[in-house]
Amino acid sequence: MSDLDPRLNDKSVFPDPTYKETVLKPLFDGAKTHHVDGFRRIDRAHLVMLVETGILDSAQASAIAGALEAIDRDVDPTQLVYTGEVEDFFFLIEKELKSRLGADIAGRLHTARSRNDIDHTLFKLGLKERIDALIAKAQNLLEAMIRAAEREKATLIVAYTHGQPAQPSTFGHYLSAAIEVLIRDIERFAEARKIVNLSPMGAAAITTSGFPINRERVAELLGFAAPLRNSYSCIAASDYITSTYSSIELMFIHLGRLIQDFQFWTSFEVGQMYVPNAFVQISSIMPQKRNPVPIEHMRHLSSQTMGRARTVLDVIHNTPFTDMNDSEGETQAMGYEAFASASRVLDLLAAFIEAVRIDPARVQDNIRRSCITITELADSLVRIEDLSFRQAHEIAATVAKAVVAKGGGLAKDGYEPFLEAFKHATGKEPSFDRTKFEELVSPEYFVRIRDRTGGPADKPMMDALAHYKATAQAFAAQTAKQSADEANAARALNEKFQTLVETR
Repeated sequence: MSDLDPRLNDKSVFPDPTYKETVLKPLFDGAKTHHVDGFRRIDRAHLVMLVETGILDSAQASAIAGALEAIDRDVDPTQLVYTGEVEDFFFLIEKELKSRLGADIAGRLHTARSRNDIDHTLFKLGLKERIDALIAKAQNLLEAMIRAAEREKATLIVAYTHGQPAQPSTFGHYLSAAIEVLIRDIERFAEARKIVNLSPMGAAAITTSGFPINRERVAELLGFAAPLRNSYSCIAASDYITSTYSSIELMFIHLGRLIQDFQFWTSFEVGQMYVPNAFVQISSIMPQKRNPVPIEHMRHLSSQTMGRARTVLDVIHNTPFTDMNDSEGETQAMGYEAFASASRVLDLLAAFIEAVRIDPARVQDNIRRSCITITELADSLVRIEDLSFRQAHEIAATVAKAVVAKGGGLAKDGYEPFLEAFKHATGKEPSFDRTKFEELVSPEYFVRIRDRTGGPADKPMMDALAHYKATAQAFAAQTAKQSADEANAARALNEKFQTLVETR
């Protein structure tokens, strides 16, 4: 019967060649590319904690510290080729320790920890670094947009709804709307970072350890705000991943919409945005063409970023609430590609917004042809002539139709149709003359009178810009504090580790 027992007859040797090439080698390569520094920091912080808590004596800890330093000096991760001799990068370091210290001393470093808590700590360290870099780039874009909004706060544009000319506004007012969305996107990133910034170390496999470990100390040395409270959550919860990539996905959905508008505004038919030569490519065959190709790159890179972030979320979807490979090495590496393309968009969009200008002649012509100041004529009739808005709207609509049919402009060609429509609707003459009519239908007046909170007039715009600047300054201060905290943690860890090395 024993001849039928597969366990007794298994003569295979790990790793299977195909498994090695399709799984283990890519994972090893990903670890050596993305997580070498994370492994190093975790080993050192855990070692410092073990000796501070008395779990290891100073002689043991000092020997391990010296060997870890020697490995850093002797082993160049970029030159490593996966052979299958060990399972992965973690076990390679353990093998190197054993070769220098022997199995007894080398094996003590792994006391009270597991691959489970190590891996999620690695991934959080990698994400935190990338989140900080991306937030810095998003803040740079925010500041560029604020500068442009302030510079262009009085620059007229045609604002569109449903793809049609709707009302005059200013480029600064338009950018302010996008600024507010970007602020909320940065805030979402900051909230995601808070989730990432909790240490899983000390959870071990699931339930922590019977050894007197100090999870708070390891979190401090690694630059985390605190340990993640529940140990099961440390190895099972993947919301630090989903919150991060949800934030990326939303930011680039939102930026993609802005970029789409820029594509529309730079079209020959609209032409209200002028793109400088530095951002224009020519046609290889059509000498008249000015192609604002960077906009297309921003658009497709935003789509790539959103798609890569969505892919990470899809991988995590419907997974069990436990430690699993779905959320680990290869998924993390795939997610890093979203950060890479996101960074390119943020840099390019900031430079683009700084450079572009509005073409006033095209704006004026588009305003003239589209009669988009007619809304203010209706509003003014309510205020000046005490008409109902519906009656005023009908008069204004009649005037707009007449002007558009003529192919003219409202200021020049609208007064006579207005007199006729007003008299027909009310049976009397209006109380204002042509000069006043031309003022009421001018885009400058349209913007100037809209001075309520959130409007494009000078006062609400100045109030909004002051708020945006204060918000950007608060973001910058928070970023500086986080950077200082990370640097202090790195310095403290290095000092404690070097103390161990020097006591050998």
